[in-house]
Order: sequence, then C-alpha cells, then structure tokens
Amino acid sequence: MSDNPKSRRSFSPASRWQIGFDKIARTLLVLAVVVMVNYLGAQFFHRFYLSSQTRVALSSRTLTVLSSMTNHVDVTLYYDTHDQGNFYPNIVALLNEYHAADKNISIHTVDYVNDPGDAEKTKEKYNLPSATDSPNAPPAKDLVIFDSPGRIPIVVPGEAIVQKKLEQTRPDDPKQQKLQFRNKPIAFNGELMFTSKLLALANTQPFKAYFLQGHGESSLTDNGNFGFTKFGLELAQNYILTTNLELNGDSPVPMDCNLLIIAAPTTALPDSELQKIDQYLADGGRLLALFNYQSIEHETGLEPILKLHWGINVEADYVKDAQNSITGQDVKIRDFNPKTFVAPLTQVSLQMILPRPITKVDFANPPANSPQVDELALTSETSTLAGDPAAAPRHYPVIASVEQKPVAGVSHPRGNTRIVVAGDSIFLGNYYIEGGANRDFVSYAANWLLDRQQLLAGISPQPVTEFRLLLTRKEGQQLDWLLLAALPGGVLIFGWLIWFVRRK
Repeated sequence: MSDNPKSRRSFSPASRWQIGFDKIARTLLVLAVVVMVNYLGAQFFHRFYLSSQTRVALSSRTLTVLSSMTNHVDVTLYYDTHDQGNFYPNIVALLNEYHAADKNISIHTVDYVNDPGDAEKTKEKYNLPSATDSPNAPPAKDLVIFDSPGRIPIVVPGEAIVQKKLEQTRPDDPKQQKLQFRNKPIAFNGELMFTSKLLALANTQPFKAYFLQGHGESSLTDNGNFGFTKFGLELAQNYILTTNLELNGDSPVPMDCNLLIIAAPTTALPDSELQKIDQYLADGGRLLALFNYQSIEHETGLEPILKLHWGINVEADYVKDAQNSITGQDVKIRDFNPKTFVAPLTQVSLQMILPRPITKVDFANPPANSPQVDELALTSETSTLAGDPAAAPRHYPVIASVEQKPVAGVSHPRGNTRIVVAGDSIFLGNYYIEGGANRDFVSYAANWLLDRQQLLAGISPQPVTEFRLLLTRKEGQQLDWLLLAALPGGVLIFGWLIWFVRRK
C-alpha cells in the first residue's frame, strides 16, 4: 500500500465499475459486429465454401426451374455414407443447395449398411431389387430417389451421376506384364440430372415413346446381352414411358407418340408401315433409328426415306479401327460435334460395334426450307471400311441428327421433325450400354429429340479434379513405415536429445 493517502485502491468501487463497463462495452461491440456480418451475409452472400471439391453453386437455369415449382418433392439418398468412392458428400452438398433454394424439396438419407431396417422399408416402398429377387441381379445400392405426390417416383443410380473414363494404372509388381485399368471419375453430372428429374416431376404427364416391333427387333423386356431392358430403364429415368408398337392394319402412328424408336429391324418393313412412318415424320414426328451391320445386305426400307426426304445416307458397309478397339469389333468414338447436344461427351467416348457410316447427303440444289443435318460422332482418322480396305484411312461419321427448322406460315400437328440415326444398335444393348458413355448418349439424344435440352441450357457437367498418388504395394509399405514410424520416431529422438542437452 502506498504512503500517499490520495492513492486509490486497486479494486476500489470506481475501478470495478470501470472494468465492468469496459467488459460490457466490448461485449456489445462484438455482438454488434456479429449481427452486422450476419445481416450482410444474408443480404449479399449465400454460402461460404472451404473446399473447391464441395463448392456448389446452382446455375441460373436451375434457380429459375426451382422458383417455378409448386409441388413438394421428397429426395431420398439410398447410400452407404461411409463409402469413400461414391461421391456421397458431393451429392448431399448439391441437394442441400436445392433445399436452400426451394423449401418444397426435402432431403432424407437412408444408410443401407448401418440402418438395414430403414433400408428394407425404402426397398418395399419403391420396389427396389434385392439379392433375393434374382440370384444374378445385384441388390440396389447408391440411389437418389425423387418422389412427389401423384407422380411416378424417379430412381437415379449413383453410377449415372458421375462420368468415368477407363485409364491404365501401374501394377503393384513392376515385373507384372498384365495391364491394369480403373474407372477414373472425370465429370460430375449431379445438377444436370437432378434438375431434369425435378422438371419431369413438375409435368403432370410423362413423355411417351413407342418401340416398333414385328420385324425382328430386340425387346424392351429382353434381359440378354443384346436386349434393350437397360435402354428402356434409362428412358424411364428420363421420365419417358415406353410401350411396344405394331403398325398392323390401318392405324397410323398414335397421336400421343412423342418419340418413335426403331431399333435394328432384321427384316424389311412392309410398304404400308413405311408410309405410316413417312407420314409421321412429315407431320413433325420424332424418331430414333438404330441400324447395325446385320442389315447391310438386307435393307429395312427406312434407308430410302431417310436419304431422299431427310438428307441422311445409311451406307451399306461398316467401319473398323484397329488402333481404337479392344476386341477388334468394337470402335471407340471420341470425336463429337461440339455445336450439338453431344458436346458434353467430348471428354469421354462411345463404344460402338462395327458401326455403319451415317453420312450427310450433299444435294446439288437443296430447297430453301431443307432440314438441318449434323454429323454428331465420328471415328478416328485411322478408320477404314470393311468393304474397301484399300481406301485411305479417314474419319467416318457414325451418328447424325436431323432437325426441320420452323417455317413461317407452316405448322405441323406434331411440331418440328427431329431425327437421330445411329449406325449401330448393339452399343445400346444390355451388355454394351455400360461401356464408355453409351448410357449418357441415351439421355442426351432422348432429351434433344423431345426438345427438352433448352430447359437445361446453362447446366453442364462439373469437372472432377482428382489428386491421386500412384504407388506400388512396396512403395505403399515404405510410405507407411515413413509416416507411422520414421517421422514420429525422429521427433521423439530429437526431443530426447534436447532434453538430454538441457539436463546437462
């Protein structure tokens, strides 16, 4: 205590009041800053992202779609949440953005590994396949299910959300000669697929596709390698109902036919049916026509219609490309027209089987209102024709599209004609549809034919940046010893040396 009688005590009432007031003022200042930051964030910012891999920013087109939706949608994530390779964190982060933009969208996760009871209820509710249904059928896993009252639920397989590319990897043993491959993720299609499903649920009636039968075509119920069961399921995932069609008698193509699919007939179509198909196209119909090498020597009857009326030539030959083939019969297609609906496929490839060239007809004097023909996919410059092996190798188009642009003063009962012609059908069969981006092609082609691509304008696949350290098994063991033993041991030894020196 100081001898000066005028000195104040350290904890006098005045000092305590000053300290208390200072604490209250500082607390109020911090609270004011927090309130202002939250206000500014609510007004001008929506999310703060810590990782470029989980950053989600919905496109303006998706936000427009969400703002126009009035129906409630329940989204169920049927996933193994602990699987490191199924992109579950990316998917749930994206769907949370949908929920933030539209509260009518609710998100629910069912972990089929850790919550088997809830998983069984989900399988029963949505009639999901299980291992007990068929010994050869894999059980359902990694699914995104969109459900809205009064609508047919849409099930999206997780494998369809991420585009992958086959790449060669280093073998564990350097002496091993056998090549090893893995599916490398290159593009995330979450927003593209989810917005399309929400658009489908917003429509009271799904689109309807008729599958022509009666001429040796494979069936939508055929589970064999060359059947089209998976092809039909892919259409269903795009909210397109499929039904068989036989053009017997006098009945024309039904008026509710939004898309006519003719998949590799093996016998010629009767003239009466060809006339109905010709009239359907003239009225503004939409057609997906698939040919293959088996019909080279026996025309189906569609070839003259496509050539004379729509400017597409289905050539009587097939393409071989030894430098871009695995089996000698398949051909890897990597060259896509970037100005068409196949532009998203430029980073991947299609796997087609002995595809026939589908070329554009160059008319000498085309009419002013002639349809627009685009060659969509081409083989590599090393390709040759089986029927003319002496010809110089070059690119060959194997898929083409036709669009009849609107003409002033002219209207058609079905709209404006759109056609996609592919020189192969096997690549969309149950076996090969899993190869490359074959499954993705179905979605892109169907949505373009049904004129739904404009609704998805501005939504594109997000590239996947992958940081991968390629190590052999021996190198991995050495790294384990370095991280688990050498580095911690070195730190301990260094600490002991310091302690020993200071002790002296």
